[in-house]
Amino acid sequence: MLDVGQKAPDFSLPNENGDIVSLSDFKGKKLVLYFYPKDSTPGCTTEARDFTAKKAEFEAAGAVILGASKDSIKRHQNFIAKQDLKINLISDEDGILCEAYGVWILKKLYGREYMGIERATFLIDQNGVIQKIWHKVKVKGHADAVLEAVKEL
Repeated sequence: MLDVGQKAPDFSLPNENGDIVSLSDFKGKKLVLYFYPKDSTPGCTTEARDFTAKKAEFEAAGAVILGASKDSIKRHQNFIAKQDLKINLISDEDGILCEAYGVWILKKLYGREYMGIERATFLIDQNGVIQKIWHKVKVKGHADAVLEAVKEL
């Protein structure tokens, strides 16, 4: 389990355009790395739209937003087009990033247990150090809370 003050695990994964995105690409910037279960589901759509709506404010505060799920590049492309999203999404189809950040967890729904992505957000500073972690995120108001934390950093 990752903790505040630790170096963020490195990654190199494709974004919605197939371009490889790495943690080192964000050196000198604050990075909001948020994990969500699945493209085009209600909570994930709301979260992505909320971050999109606040993108300019995050940028003004020196931060970049990056969403991550196990969806394919094609699903990300469809999700972005359908919802008119302005944020980048990375595809972690093999779950390597989810494992590294400790968000691939055992979940329960209607008495059924299964492995899935915990909705979580990591605020990473300009030097690649984790400054804040939100686990078991509730979507409503989350983008606002993250933006406040970015401004305080």
